[in-house]
Amino acid sequence: MPSSPGVIKEALCDGVNISKEAQSAISGTASVFVLYATSCANNFAMKGKCKMLNASDMLSAMEEMEFQHFVTPLKEALEACRQEQKGKKEASEQKKSLDLIESLLRLAEVGQYEQVKQLFSFPIKHCPDMLVLALLQINTSWHTLRHELISTLMPIFLGNHPNSAIILHYAWHGQGQSPSIRQLIMHAMAEWYMRGEQYDQAKLSRILDVAQDLKALSMLLNGTPFAFVIDLAALASRREYLKLDKWLTDKIREHGEPFIQACMTFLKRRCPSILGGLAPEKDQPKSAQLPPETLATMLACLQACAGSVSQELSETILTMVANCSNVMNKARQPPPGVMPKGRPPSASSLDAISPVQIDPLAGMASLSIGGSAAPHTQSMQGFPPNLGSAFSTPQSPAKAFPPLSTPNQTTAFSGIGGLSSQLPVGGLGTGSLTGIGTGALGLPAVNSDPFVQRKLGTSGLNQPTFQQSKMKPSDLSQVWPEANQHFSKEIDDEANSYFQRIYNHPPHPTMSVDEVLEMLQRFKDSTIKREREVFNCMLRNLFEEYRFFPQYPDKELHITACLFGGIIEKGLVTYMALGLALRYVLEALRKPFGSKMYYFGIAALDRFKNRESDYNKAKKGVDLADQISYYSFSNIKMYIEYGQQSRDPPVKMQGSITTPGSIALAQAQAQAQVPAKAPLAGQVNTMVTTSTTTTVAKTVTVTRPTGVSFKKDVPPSINTTNIDTLLVATDQTERIVEPPENIQEKIAFIFNNLSQSNMTQKVEELKETVKEEFMPWVSQYLVMKRVSIEPNFHSLYSNFLDTLKNPDFNKMVLNETYRNIKVLLTSDKAAANFSDRSLLKNLGHWLGMITLAKNKPILHTDLDVKSLLLEAYVKGQQELLYVVPFVAKVLESSIRSVLNLKFEIEVLCKNLALDINELKPGNLLKDKDRLKNLDEQLSAPKKDVKQPEELPPITTTTTSTTPATSTTCTATVPPQPQYSYHDINVYSLAGLAPHITLNPTIPLFQAHPQLKQCVRQAIERAVQELVHPVVDRSIKIAMTTCEQIVRKDFALDSEESRMRIAAHHMMRNLTAGMAMITCREPLLMSISTNLKNSFASALRTASPQQREMMDQAAAQLAQDNCELACCFIQKTAVEKAGPEMDKRLATEFELRKHARQEGRRYCDPVVLTYQAERMPEQIRLKVGGVDPKQLAVYEEFARNVPGFLPTNDLSQPTGFLAQPMKQAWATDDVAQIYDKCITELEQHLHAIPPTLAMNPQAQALRSLLEVVVLSRNSRDAIAALGLLQKAVEGLLDATSGADADLLLRYRECHLLVLKALQDGRAYGSPWCNKQITRCLIECRDEYKYNVEAVELLIRNHLVNMQQYDLHLAQSMENGLNYMAVAFAMQLVKILLVDERSVSHVTEADLFHTIETLMRINAHSRGNAPEGLPQLMEVVRSNYEAMIDRAHGGPNFMMHSGISQASEYDDPPGLREKAEYLLREWVNLYHSAAAGRDSTKAFSAFVGQMHQQGILKTDDLITRFFRLCTEMCVEISYRAQAEQQHNPAANPTMIRAKCYHNLDAFVRLIALLVKHSGEATNTVTKINLLNKVLGIVVGVLLQDHDVRQSEFQQLPYHRIFIMLLLELNAPEHVLETINFQTLTAFCNTFHILRPTKAPGFVYAWLELISHRIFIARMLAHTPQQKGTLRVLLVLLHDFPEFLCDYHYGFCDVIPPNCIQLRNLILSAFPRNMRLPDPFTPNLKVDMLSEINIAPRILTNFTGVMPPQFKKDLDSYLKTRSPVTFLSDLRSNLQVSNEPGNRYNLQLINALVLYVGTQAIAHIHNKGSTPSMSTITHSAHMDIFQNLAVDLDTEGRYLFLNAIANQLRYPNSHTHYFSCTMLYLFAEANTEAIQEQITRVLLERLIVNRPHPWGLLITFIELIKNPAFKFWNHEFVHCAPEIEKLFQSVAQCCMGQKQAQQVMEGTGAS
Repeated sequence: MPSSPGVIKEALCDGVNISKEAQSAISGTASVFVLYATSCANNFAMKGKCKMLNASDMLSAMEEMEFQHFVTPLKEALEACRQEQKGKKEASEQKKSLDLIESLLRLAEVGQYEQVKQLFSFPIKHCPDMLVLALLQINTSWHTLRHELISTLMPIFLGNHPNSAIILHYAWHGQGQSPSIRQLIMHAMAEWYMRGEQYDQAKLSRILDVAQDLKALSMLLNGTPFAFVIDLAALASRREYLKLDKWLTDKIREHGEPFIQACMTFLKRRCPSILGGLAPEKDQPKSAQLPPETLATMLACLQACAGSVSQELSETILTMVANCSNVMNKARQPPPGVMPKGRPPSASSLDAISPVQIDPLAGMASLSIGGSAAPHTQSMQGFPPNLGSAFSTPQSPAKAFPPLSTPNQTTAFSGIGGLSSQLPVGGLGTGSLTGIGTGALGLPAVNSDPFVQRKLGTSGLNQPTFQQSKMKPSDLSQVWPEANQHFSKEIDDEANSYFQRIYNHPPHPTMSVDEVLEMLQRFKDSTIKREREVFNCMLRNLFEEYRFFPQYPDKELHITACLFGGIIEKGLVTYMALGLALRYVLEALRKPFGSKMYYFGIAALDRFKNRESDYNKAKKGVDLADQISYYSFSNIKMYIEYGQQSRDPPVKMQGSITTPGSIALAQAQAQAQVPAKAPLAGQVNTMVTTSTTTTVAKTVTVTRPTGVSFKKDVPPSINTTNIDTLLVATDQTERIVEPPENIQEKIAFIFNNLSQSNMTQKVEELKETVKEEFMPWVSQYLVMKRVSIEPNFHSLYSNFLDTLKNPDFNKMVLNETYRNIKVLLTSDKAAANFSDRSLLKNLGHWLGMITLAKNKPILHTDLDVKSLLLEAYVKGQQELLYVVPFVAKVLESSIRSVLNLKFEIEVLCKNLALDINELKPGNLLKDKDRLKNLDEQLSAPKKDVKQPEELPPITTTTTSTTPATSTTCTATVPPQPQYSYHDINVYSLAGLAPHITLNPTIPLFQAHPQLKQCVRQAIERAVQELVHPVVDRSIKIAMTTCEQIVRKDFALDSEESRMRIAAHHMMRNLTAGMAMITCREPLLMSISTNLKNSFASALRTASPQQREMMDQAAAQLAQDNCELACCFIQKTAVEKAGPEMDKRLATEFELRKHARQEGRRYCDPVVLTYQAERMPEQIRLKVGGVDPKQLAVYEEFARNVPGFLPTNDLSQPTGFLAQPMKQAWATDDVAQIYDKCITELEQHLHAIPPTLAMNPQAQALRSLLEVVVLSRNSRDAIAALGLLQKAVEGLLDATSGADADLLLRYRECHLLVLKALQDGRAYGSPWCNKQITRCLIECRDEYKYNVEAVELLIRNHLVNMQQYDLHLAQSMENGLNYMAVAFAMQLVKILLVDERSVSHVTEADLFHTIETLMRINAHSRGNAPEGLPQLMEVVRSNYEAMIDRAHGGPNFMMHSGISQASEYDDPPGLREKAEYLLREWVNLYHSAAAGRDSTKAFSAFVGQMHQQGILKTDDLITRFFRLCTEMCVEISYRAQAEQQHNPAANPTMIRAKCYHNLDAFVRLIALLVKHSGEATNTVTKINLLNKVLGIVVGVLLQDHDVRQSEFQQLPYHRIFIMLLLELNAPEHVLETINFQTLTAFCNTFHILRPTKAPGFVYAWLELISHRIFIARMLAHTPQQKGTLRVLLVLLHDFPEFLCDYHYGFCDVIPPNCIQLRNLILSAFPRNMRLPDPFTPNLKVDMLSEINIAPRILTNFTGVMPPQFKKDLDSYLKTRSPVTFLSDLRSNLQVSNEPGNRYNLQLINALVLYVGTQAIAHIHNKGSTPSMSTITHSAHMDIFQNLAVDLDTEGRYLFLNAIANQLRYPNSHTHYFSCTMLYLFAEANTEAIQEQITRVLLERLIVNRPHPWGLLITFIELIKNPAFKFWNHEFVHCAPEIEKLFQSVAQCCMGQKQAQQVMEGTGAS
C-alpha cells in the first residue's frame, strides 16, 4: 500500500501543501478504515474457507460496509492495474533477453541509431532497473548507444528509485565492469548535479552519500569537472570525510593554475562578496552558504600558492583574502534603530559571506600575505587567537597531540653533544639542538643554573634519558605554529635574558614569576611585532626545555614549575598548546613518588588549581586524585576531585602548598613518613614555608554550616543549562543501585506515557518492573529528570505518588527533593544563571505540592524557610532572586510568571486570599541576635563579611634573602575620589601638571632630585597612549544606552531643553563610569612602566639598590597619580560625549521646535499608544513634562559623576547647558484645551430649553461634560481614551427622532470634544484618528451603522479612511451581512455620488468597499439588494478607471500607495534607519564620485539598503518611501519657515536648500524604477512607479488636510516635475515604459484635481501644461482623447487662456488634428455673448465687437527672418521690391520632400502679419473691412499670389492659416472671413475653390464645437448666390459628396432654407 503522503500528494492540486498534523490525522483515519475493511473482507474469506484475501472479498466487504458506489470504480481501477502489470511483465520479459539488447545495439551502430533509441524509450520509462542491468552485463564493442543509455539512466538511480542501492553497487563493483563504466557514472553524477537548478546542494548531498556507500569518494575527488569536484570536497570536509587542506594542496600541485582558477570560481559563486561585490538580492538558502571554516581553509591554500601563479590570479587571490579580512575585522553594526552618525556602513556585508556571526570567522583575520599581517589577538568564540596562523600548517588533533606514553624510538637529539663548551660564564647556551633551534633557557652560570649542571654532568647527552623524550621537535611546531618560525639572535637573546632574571640573585637584575607572567600577558596581546616574537620564543624555549627539567636543582625546578603552572593559570597558551602543557603536568605527576618531576607536577598543579574545573581531564583526573590522596596534599586532591566534575571545591584554599624550598621539605616529610595531621571538622590545613626556615602556619578556621554537610554538593562555577547542576552534584559516596539499562528504559517509558486516564495501569507496571532495591534510583530519576524540568506535570506526578501508595517511596522522593533544593541553594548565584533559578522554583512548587498541599509540614530540620529568607536578605540581591521566588512557590503552586520580587509576594497573598495591606510587618530582619546565630543554607555571601575578631586575616608570606612582603587578602574597593569635576583642565595635557603628586619622602628623589622631571613626562605619555581608545570605546557604549533611555523617557515631553539636559546628565555619568573601569588598571601599569624606563635612562649604571629604589618610586608614584590621570581621561570622554549626544538627538530637538512653531505640542503617537495600552498606571508616562521623580534620577546622575567628588551644583561644564532642570510648562496646554472645551459645553447646555432638560440627549451631554472635567483633572492618556470612546459612542447612539435643534447641538458638542482631543497641542491627529477609527470598528452592532454619524466624522477629518474602508469591506461578508451592505451603499452614495459629497474623500479612500459592492452585485444574479445595481452603474460611470483595475495592476498599486501613506505604526527604529539612509543617499548623490547619472552612488547605496533590511519586503520598501517623502517635505517646510522668520533671506538660496534633498530623492526613485526587476520585465518597474506616486499623493492629500491654509505646494511640485523629467530621459529602458509612465502621471494628476486638492491647483496647472507632459501625450495618437479632455477643461474654465494663445497652439498642432484645433478656435471670452450664426440675414459688419482686435500674446513675427520681414514691410508700403512676389514661394519652401516642403510656422506668421497690417491700413483710411475694402491692395496681392503660385500642399497650408483666424467676433475674424470669400470668388481655377471648400468643410464635419467665424463664413459661401457655390462640378462629382454638402447645408441653415438655396441657385 502506498504511503499516505504519496496518496495525498497525488490527490491535491499543484502548489497545494498539507501540514504534518493534517497528514498524521489522515494517515490515522486511513489506517482505521483499512483495518475495518480488512476485517470485513476476512469474514467473507472465512465463509469461503479461503486462507488469503482476494479482490472479490474486498469488493464484497465494500458492499457490506454500504460503500456500494465505490465498487464499480474499484473494479475499473483493478482491471486497469492488471493490464498495466501485464504490460510491464511482458516488457520486462522482452528486455530480459540480453541477446535482444545486444542485437538492438548492433543495429544502432549500422545506421538505425535513432530508431533503436526510440525503441528504448518504453523500458527507460517503465523498467529502467532491468534495462540498466542488461546494459551492464553486455560485453560489446558497440559503445556509443550503450554509453548514452547508461548516462541517461544513471540520474534515475541517483534520485529516489527503490532499487538505487542495488543498481549502483552492481554498476560500480560488479565483476567485469570496465573503467569506462565508472567514468560514465562519475560523469552522470556531475551532470545531474550541475544541470537544471544549478548546484542544488540536496543533490550534492545525495551524491556524497552514494559515493560513501560505494567507497568511491576518493575516485570521484580525483575526477573532473573541477567545479563539481570542489563542491563535493567542500561538503565532504564538512562531514569530516576529508582533510580539505591536504586535498587542495595535492590538487593544486597536480593540476596547477586550472584548478586554482576553478577554486576561485567556486568561491565567487558560493561567496559573492569575496571580491567586494554586493550581497545577492535574496538571501541564499542555508544549504548554499559556505561555512567559514571551509572558506578559511581554501583561502589559506590559495594564499600559499599565490606567489607561484600568474600575476592576474595572484592579484585576485590577494583581493579575496583582503576582502575576507576586511569583513571579519570590521566593527560590529549598531543595533537596529541606533544608526551610526557620520559614516556609512560598509557596502560589503558579512551576510554575503556567511550567515555565521563575526566571532567564528575571527581566526581568518590573521590570514596574511607572506605572513606580514599582525595576528588577530581578540579572543573570539570558537577560534583561539593563534588559530589564524595555524592555517598555514593545518594538522589533525591526532598529529598535534602525540601520545606521551610512547617513547621516541629515534634519537632526535643526536647532535646535542655539539653544545659548545667554550661559552663564557653567564652566557647563554645557544648550541644547536638538531631540529630545535636554541636549546636552553637563559640561566646564570652559577651552580643553580640547571643548564650548566646538565652541561657539566652529562657526557655526550645521548643517554636513554633523552631518548625517552615524548615529543619530536616537529610535533611542537605542529601544535604551536609560531614555534616553527625562525627567531633572530636579538629576539632569542632578549627572551633568554628574561628567563635569566627569574633565577638571578641580587645584585643581578631579578624578576619574580608573577612579573614575568604579567610581562608575557602583555607581550601576547601587544600590537608590537617584536614583543609578540619574544613571547613566542620564550614559550617555545620553555616547552622544549621540559625534557631537561629532571636535571634542574630543587629551587630552580620549583621556580620553573611555578612559571609553568602560571602560564596555564593565566591562559597564555590555548587550544592544542594548552593540551600539551596539561599533559606535561600529568606526565610529571605519574613519576614515582619522591622524584623531582613528581614535585614539579605538584607545584605546577598547585599554581593553576583554581582553573582545574575549566581543564577537566575526566578519567585521567581520577587516577591522579587517587595517587595524590595517599599523601598530604589534600587541598590539591580536593581541587582535582571537584575539577574532575567541572566544579569548584566548597572552600577555596588560601595560600599555596608550595613555596620556594617546599619540594625539599616535602621530600623530607615523605622520607620521615610523617603523616599529615588530619584537619579538624570545619578546618583546613594550610602549609606556609620559606626557603630558609620551615614554619607551620596557623590553623585557619572557616565557618561552615552545621547540620547536614554538603561538602561534595557544591555546583560548578561555570554552570551548564537544565539539570546539569543537579547531575554534577549527585553525591558520589552514596552509591545508588542503578537498575539495568532495559529496566531504566521501561521506567522512562512509563513516565513518558503517564496520564490521568492510565494512572492505575502505569502504577501497576512500575510495581511489576522495578524491584525494591531500585526504588531510590526511581525517586532520584523522578525528582531530577522529571519534576525539576516539567512543572506542568507536577499535579500528574503527585497523583502518581498517591496512586502508588508507597510511604517509603514517598519519603525517598521527599528526601531527594530536599537534597536537590539544597544543591541549588548552594550553587553559584550568577545574575545570568536563569537555569538554576528555574530549577529551584520548580522544586519549590513540587515541595509545596507534596507537603503543604497534603497537610504535611516542612520540618525545620529539613528546610528552615524563615532563616533562608533572612540569610538571603543579609547576603544581597542575587540571593533574594533565588530565595523569594522559591519560597513563594513552596507556599503556592499556581503562578507561572515572575516580574519582580514584590510581585511574587503580591501574587502569593492574592492566592492565599490575604490582603497585603492588612499584614503587619514583623521585626525579624532587624533582629541582630538572630543574625549572629544564623545557620548558613546558601553559598558564601557575595559581599565581604567582617571576620570574627579571633580570626586574623589570612596572610601568605614569601621570603628569601629579601625583606618579606605581606599581602592581606581583603576586598578591593575603588579609591575615594580626590578631584571635583571643575578641577581638571582637559584642553591640553598641560592640565595635568598642577595636580601631579610628588611625595618628597621617596628615597629616590632624595638621592636624585633631578629625576622629578621624569614624572610629568611619564604620566602625560601614559595618558596620551590610552586617552583616544578609552574615550571612543566609552562613548560608543554609553551613547547607545543613554540615547535609548532618554528617547523613551521623554517621548511625551515637548520641551527639548529639558530632554537635552537630562541626556547630558546621564551621558556624563555613564561615560565617566565606563572610562573609569576601562582605564584605571592600564594606567597604573603604563605610568609605572614609563617611570621605570625614564629612571633607567637617566641612571644608566644603576646599582641594585638604586634599581630597587626606582621600582619602589615608580610603584608609589603610579599609585599616587593614577586617580589624576584617570580623571583626565574621564573628563575628556565626557566633554566629547556632550556634542555627540546632541547630534544623536538633533532630530528629536527639531521635531519639538517645529511642533511649537506650528502651535502644537509634540507627542510621539507610537509611544503614547504603547504607554496607554500596555503600561500600568504607576509607571505610565504622562503627556507633558516628565515626572519629577524621574527628573530626580537624572539630577542624581549629575550630582554623582563616577571618579569625581559629588556636588550639589547642577551647573554643567563647558559644552553643557548651565541651568538646572525644571518644569518649563507641564500640562498647561492640555488644561487650556480642556477648559475651553468645558466652557463651550456649558454654553451649549445653558442654551437648551428647559422643556428639553430631561431629554435623554440633554442628559447625555451633561454626562459628557462630567467625563471632560474628570479627564481635565487627570490629564493622562487613559482618561483621554475613555473620553474619546464616550464621544464616539454618543455620536453613533444619536437618533434622528429627537428634537432637530437639540440633535444638531448634541452632535456639535461631541464633535467639539473630539476636535479638542485632536488638537496638535493635546494628542494630535494621528493618534486621535486611529483611536476613533478603532472605536467605530469595535462598537456594538446596534449603533455601528449610523450613517449620518459616520459621515459627520468623515467630513470632519476624524476617521482613518483606509483602515475603515478595509473594515467595512470585510464586515459585508460578501453580501451575507445585509445591514453592513445597506450601510456601505448609503455611505458610498453620500460621499461619492450626491451633490453634497465630501471633497477630501476620493474614490481611493473607499476602494475596497466599492470593489466588494461590485462583487456582490455581480454574483447576486438578480437578487442584489435594492438599489445596488443602479448605484454601481453611477459609480462605474464616474470611476470606471478605479473600479476596473485589476488586483496587482498599476492602478491598484497607486491606490494602495495612497492608502499606506497614512500608516503610522512603523516598526521600531525604521524611521531612524530611513533618515540615516536618506542622508547617506543625499551625500552620495552630491558627491563628485557619484558617477554619471549617479550610477556609482546607486550601486553603493543599494548595498546599504540591503544591509539595513529595507529591501526585504514590499511593506518595508513602501514605508521607506513614505518616510523619505515626509522627511523631504518636512525639510522644505522648515526652509520656507526660515524665510518667513527672516524676510531678508535669499529666496533662491531657500529654494536651492529645498531642492538639495528633493532632487536627490527623485533621482533615487528614478534609479530604483529603472533597475527594478529584469531589464525586459516592465511590470515591476511600472508597479513600483505607481506605488511611489501613490505614496507621494497620499502624503500630499494628508498634508493638505492637516495644514489646510498652511499647505505648501513647492516640495510636491518639485517631486512630480523632476520625476517626470527623470523618467522621460532618452534611455531605452525608459522609452519602453513611456506610455505606462504617462498613464501613471495622468492618474496621479486626476486624483489631485482641483476639486480634491484645491491648495495644489497652481502647481497642478503647471504640471499638466508642462511641455514634456503635453508633448508626450500628444505624441501618443491613441491618447488624443485625453488631450481633448484637457483642452475641453481649459475651454470651459479658462477660455481667455485659449483665446490669448490660440496662435501658439495652432502653430504646433499638426494640420490633420482638426477637432483639436476647433476646440481652441471655438474659445471666446466669458464676458461676450455670441450672436447666433444661423440667424437669418445676420449683419456681421454691424456687430459691436467686429471692429475690436483680439489679444494675441504670442510673438508670431519672431519666426520671420529679418531680411524677409524688411522686404515684406517694404512691399506692403511701396510694393517694392518688385521681385518680392515672385520670390515669395521660394522663401516659404524649405525642401522638396512631400509633406514637409514648406515652413508652416513662417506661413502662419506671414498670413497673420499681413492680415493685421491690412486691417490697420483699412482703419487708417477710415473704413472697415468688407468685400469691397479689402481688394486692390498690396496685402491682397500677396494673398492672391500665394493662392495661385503655391502648389496644392502649400495652398492647403496657406488656406488653413487663414481659417485659423476664423474665431469669435473680432476684427481678425471679419477680415479673414472676407478674405476667404474673396479668394473663392476671384479664383481663376476651380481647383482653388475646391480647396477652399475642403478646408472649411473638413472643419465642419467633425464633432462640435465649431468656431463661430468658420460657421458664418461657410453659411455665407453656400447661401450667397454671388459665389455660385452649388453650380461647381466638385459639389456634384459623386452622389455621396452631393449628399454630404446637402447635409452640411441643412445643419447650417435648416432643411427648408437649405432646400430653397440649393434649388434657387440651381435654377439660376
